[in-house]
Amino acid sequence: MKIKIQHKITTIFIIISGFILLGLFIYLSNNLKDYTYKRIKTNVKKQLELVKTYIEDVPITNITSYVLDPIADKIGHDLDLRTTFIALDGTVFGDSEFDLDELSKVENHLYRPEVQQAMQSGIGQSRRFSTTVKKDFLYTAVLFKKNNSQGIVRLSIPLSEIDELLNNLTLTLEIALLAAFLLAGLVSYLASIFISRPIKEISWAAKDIAQGNFARKILIYSNDEIGDLANAFNYMSEQIETKIEEVSQSKSRLEAVFLSMFEGVMIVDTEGAVLLMNQALKNVLKVKENPIGKKPIEVIRNLQIQEIVENVLEPESALIAKEISTLLPEEKVLLVHATRIEKDKQTEGAVLVFHDVTALRGLEKIRQEFVANVSHELRTPISSIKGFAETLLSGAMEDQENARDFLKIILADSDRLACLIDDLLNLSKIESGKLIMEKKSCKIAEIVEKVIASLKVQLKDKSIIAKINIPVNIPNVLADETRIKQVLLNLVENAIKYNIPDGEIIISAQEIGSFIKVDIMDTGIGIPNKDLPRLFERFYRVDKARSRELGGTGLGLSIVKHIIQSHGGEVFVESVERKGSTFSFTIPRA
Repeated sequence: MKIKIQHKITTIFIIISGFILLGLFIYLSNNLKDYTYKRIKTNVKKQLELVKTYIEDVPITNITSYVLDPIADKIGHDLDLRTTFIALDGTVFGDSEFDLDELSKVENHLYRPEVQQAMQSGIGQSRRFSTTVKKDFLYTAVLFKKNNSQGIVRLSIPLSEIDELLNNLTLTLEIALLAAFLLAGLVSYLASIFISRPIKEISWAAKDIAQGNFARKILIYSNDEIGDLANAFNYMSEQIETKIEEVSQSKSRLEAVFLSMFEGVMIVDTEGAVLLMNQALKNVLKVKENPIGKKPIEVIRNLQIQEIVENVLEPESALIAKEISTLLPEEKVLLVHATRIEKDKQTEGAVLVFHDVTALRGLEKIRQEFVANVSHELRTPISSIKGFAETLLSGAMEDQENARDFLKIILADSDRLACLIDDLLNLSKIESGKLIMEKKSCKIAEIVEKVIASLKVQLKDKSIIAKINIPVNIPNVLADETRIKQVLLNLVENAIKYNIPDGEIIISAQEIGSFIKVDIMDTGIGIPNKDLPRLFERFYRVDKARSRELGGTGLGLSIVKHIIQSHGGEVFVESVERKGSTFSFTIPRA
């Protein structure tokens, strides 16, 4: 249960006041008893001196007779004290508590302590139980003289009256101290409110500041420690606001850099749990769940990454650079650099930077395949030319008929070699951006007609019918006419080469949005589905033997792809084996 500081202060003040008043009560009570008792004894002594003087002045001749009893009664009545006259032999001649006829029955008082003291020293006093009247009394006796005779006068007061007086005084003291206690409690409560109010204001201000309200100020102007605390708190609030703004700005800059990084970044703690993973890495590895607090193996499902994290967190581990492969959700090659985060020679975690080198490794592979394919493609015609040239030099030149055939083969292979080199040069220019495209408004139908006209011989040789189904009102295209003609020539040539005798080629065009789509459909042998994704790669052939037999270089479709992409269009193919293929490309409308 929460106890407020106001109640604590009140409780402490009340307890302190209670102890002080209790101690004061004990002290006053004890001293009051002593003081009252001494005061009563003093008063009794004074009264006894007055009685002594009175007796000595009273006109009586014999103080050892019962004539003293009326005097005792009168003095007892006036002083409201028991008065007794005693002879030196202990005989009682007067007592305010007894009638005259009862005095003879009162026992001798010679050996009463106060009587003995008075006889010895002139005055005596004692507290004891009276066997005569059956009460506790305070007795005070004094020796007096009258007409050469001596006697003792004694005054006694009941202790019950003293106790009653003391009880009344004690009750009055208790009431006074209780009132003082209640007043102290009320004052303590009011004081606690006064003391705790600034503390409450500081507490409320602290809560506001904790919620981000740094404009809240504590308005306490007291010139004491609480005022100093309020000023210090206001200063602290200003400093915290400044520091938070600085941290927020630094955090925003860091997050901006972190989130805009192309490389994937992952930070782990000393236990290997993920503390941070930027969006680039999530995109590369297709991470959709929240990775914070989980092991990398739980999020990425890659054992190599988990091993890198475990190794880099080991003491004295150096920078780790390792190339890994991921298969899910797709195959990627990642170069991972991992290093420990240290502070004061203590490991606080590790940071891993992921570089996606999939495209780079793909380019390296393409380069290797390109070199191998070019070498292979060049070796075949060169070997043929060299072989037939050596044959001619060996004497075949004398055989006119065979020599002519050999020269035709050499010429054909040299033409093939020249075509291959030209295609390589064109492809290199297109890929490097050095090939300048002179784009202008062109009629796609006219370009198609020119291409078909240039291929009439090939069409006739295979008895293939070419049909042009292009609407008359189709918009012009924005293109380099020479390069689009090269594209159409390549595609139509392929349609002729891989068509069946008496087949058909249908060239059509249609407007799709801001593009013109051109389709070249044939009724040829078709292309297997497994070969379609790689059909536009350099030197890729579906049937390598047939392609070389028909004189292809393996670069035509790759050149087509790059020319169309340079125009801002796309190229794609649909094919069914033994039924034909349809090559399509789009080109911007003029």
